[in-house]
Amino acid sequence: MTRIDHVHVPLGARAYDVVIGQGLLAQAGALIGPLLHRPRAAILTETRVAALHLDALQAGLQAADIASSAHALAPGEATKGWAGLSEAVEWLLDAQVERRDMVIALGGGVIGDLGGFAAAVLRRGVRFVQIPTSLLAQVDSSVGGKTGINTRHGKNLVGAFHQPSLVLADIDLLDSLPARDFLAGYGEVVKYGLLGDAAFFDWLEVNGPALARGDKALRQHAVRRSVEMKAGIVARDETEQGERALLNLGHTFCHALEAATGYSDRLLHGEGVAIGCALAFDLSARMGLCAQETPSRVRAHLRGMGMKADLSDIPGDLPGADALVALMAQDKKVQDGRLRFILARDIGAAFVCDDVPGEMLRALLVDALEMRP
Repeated sequence: MTRIDHVHVPLGARAYDVVIGQGLLAQAGALIGPLLHRPRAAILTETRVAALHLDALQAGLQAADIASSAHALAPGEATKGWAGLSEAVEWLLDAQVERRDMVIALGGGVIGDLGGFAAAVLRRGVRFVQIPTSLLAQVDSSVGGKTGINTRHGKNLVGAFHQPSLVLADIDLLDSLPARDFLAGYGEVVKYGLLGDAAFFDWLEVNGPALARGDKALRQHAVRRSVEMKAGIVARDETEQGERALLNLGHTFCHALEAATGYSDRLLHGEGVAIGCALAFDLSARMGLCAQETPSRVRAHLRGMGMKADLSDIPGDLPGADALVALMAQDKKVQDGRLRFILARDIGAAFVCDDVPGEMLRALLVDALEMRP
């Protein structure tokens, strides 16, 4: 019998557990049933995930006599917009989901964010369960209650804080991920070590390769530690007034790069996070905040894992430095017109900075772009 971990997210009346382990889809009915007012649930998913996991989830619910209906949206980041939100909400209304019912978001970060936002606005707030099927969603987007969609102005600029009632992180589901998607999610795992746990980063340097090859015990440890860190930060700063901003390490660069590549498969979110983390450490070193060799250590681990680490790893054309800075100015972390970066004094020692010299940022991007073929 494999171990199942429970990480509690202590948010008073909105507290919930993140359950982490193997075989959780088969137990979904037993785990979700106690939360239901009536034995039915509405599942939002996407077509690729549905083909892989929907039958198993519905069987797990049926084992506890819970009826379910499901709707599969198109896969990909493009779904996480106004049209996808409208499709999801209209289907939930067609399914006669009531305020006391439960929505289940089965999928990666796109479905988790979109499904959570649909639940948040449906009848002014319906409860939902996250069942994240990607590593990125298990360690990051499924925990903490951030829901939302993208617009032409940028990522996640429309949304709501709406905490799930339960998160089920089934480690077995990671087996179905393509290698590229798994490594993209690993970019968010590395982020946790870089922002606040140097010992975890040390552990990843040793165990990352075996974890990527499929060792489930190592995968479960990495997911659990990542969730523990996020849960602690969310509990202390739910609506990102201070410490929670640290979770955005690498994201100011990442969101600009995602916009520059049209939110396409040229750059997956976790790949952008990894590149963004490397650039954040570069910027920190240029500003004299951390040792000059620290960015090299970050890149060495990313490269050793076979991950993207530089702008030169992104295929196709990129805009110039000034255009990238302009894209950063649309980031939702801008306050009073000032860009906010998460920088670091060392691995595991990140902090919020809103006084990055503009010319230093531009010079960093010019140099990074010049490395491209």
